[in-house]
Amino acid sequence: MKRGYQDSPSTSLGPPQSRARNNPGGDSQFLEDESMKIFARKVADHYSARTNQTLEEREASPIIHLKKLNNWIKSVLIQLYTRQGDAVLDLACGKGGDLIKWDKAKVGYYVGIDIAEGSIEDCRTRYNGDAAHHMHRKKFTFPARLMSGDCYEVTLDRVLAEDAPFDVCSCQFALHYSWSTKARARRALANVSALLRPGGTFIGTMPDANVIIKKLREAEGLAFGNSVYSIHFDEEFSEKKFKSSSPFDIKYKFHLEDAVDCPEWIVPFHVFKSLAEEYDLELVFVKNFHEFVHEYMKKPVFVELMCRLGALGDGNQDRSTLSPDEWEAAYLYLAYVLRKRGQPDRTEINGKRDRGLMHISKEDIMYVR
Repeated sequence: MKRGYQDSPSTSLGPPQSRARNNPGGDSQFLEDESMKIFARKVADHYSARTNQTLEEREASPIIHLKKLNNWIKSVLIQLYTRQGDAVLDLACGKGGDLIKWDKAKVGYYVGIDIAEGSIEDCRTRYNGDAAHHMHRKKFTFPARLMSGDCYEVTLDRVLAEDAPFDVCSCQFALHYSWSTKARARRALANVSALLRPGGTFIGTMPDANVIIKKLREAEGLAFGNSVYSIHFDEEFSEKKFKSSSPFDIKYKFHLEDAVDCPEWIVPFHVFKSLAEEYDLELVFVKNFHEFVHEYMKKPVFVELMCRLGALGDGNQDRSTLSPDEWEAAYLYLAYVLRKRGQPDRTEINGKRDRGLMHISKEDIMYVR
């Protein structure tokens, strides 16, 4: 499986210190069998079952600094590619963990969608300010809509016709769940392209296939990991070879302490880039998390943000930082930015936000099937 970009910095360094074709091939490209829908439901049930942690529980997590690092990376992406007043589509928004980031970016409108009904309910509670760990937070400044549905199966441009176009689409730690079939991968990218305005930006994070396959080939068997994560491939991949003609449904079992325990899929980045181009989405950059940290920690504004979030301590009394095992786990991921072809046009953006609400009831959540 060929590489889509250059190798990332070595893990031995250790943790750092303080054209429009919206439906090429027709709808036949989006047909899939029931087994993959069952897998999608299992993933949804896994995330729905996860409970919101108290602040004390979160700080006691064995991967607390990795979580803070992930939040820093997402915050940097949002700060770099979001402008005040932007309309945002958050695919696989989960429990709304990025709502505060969007608020700090002063976005003008937000739509979140997730397959897990339990997560969307938690997101609703968080947006309304009713979550126990957010009881003292002021209200969010942007109107929002929340939806529950599989954004890798549903045709979202019909559902969100009155809300589009969006300036920014975000998909954090979730796009790889679409890679179980070519149909789902195409649907995901078709939805992004159809809903972004020309010149709009698609930002996200996902596992780094180059790193995962490299580690698999270096391992004695079909499993590898450390104290905070483990990855296991089935016997069908015993030769550790992957055909370039079959870049979908390369499944592995992923476990991350206090976070993830479900099947995931390899996303060969060169295939992702090529497929995205079919939907008028051009690559701006892709960086492994290690490379991302080393590059943006050169900028004082992001160093200050890192200190506030505490992934590497606060630079003063707090000297705590990522453990070597957390830093190795961070090496499993990459960040990407794509831009939709065409000349930017923001003339349509401000007039279509009357569907958003400043307080969302259970009845306001749209369920899309």
